[in-house]
Amino acid sequence: MATLEHPGGSRVVKLAFTKMQGAGNDFVVIDGVTQAVDLSMGQVKRIADRRRGIGCDQILLLTPPDDPDADFRYTIYNADGSRAGQCGNG
Repeated sequence: MATLEHPGGSRVVKLAFTKMQGAGNDFVVIDGVTQAVDLSMGQVKRIADRRRGIGCDQILLLTPPDDPDADFRYTIYNADGSRAGQCGNG
């Protein structure tokens, strides 16, 4: 469970997550299907920070699917808070 301050410090957000490794990279996987998740760029950077956060190369955020035949969709964030187009190991 990660605890993050919401931008502006007005509230604290707790998120369940899983940390995984693959081919020398590590990832934080957050299930946004079963819990409400709305991360700012600053929060993504804080999670990825290896000294003050959980620490990872990328964050994979699972969200409800757009297609009824899919189980979920996901968004990939780099450690600097930017969105990634793809992730070979995640």
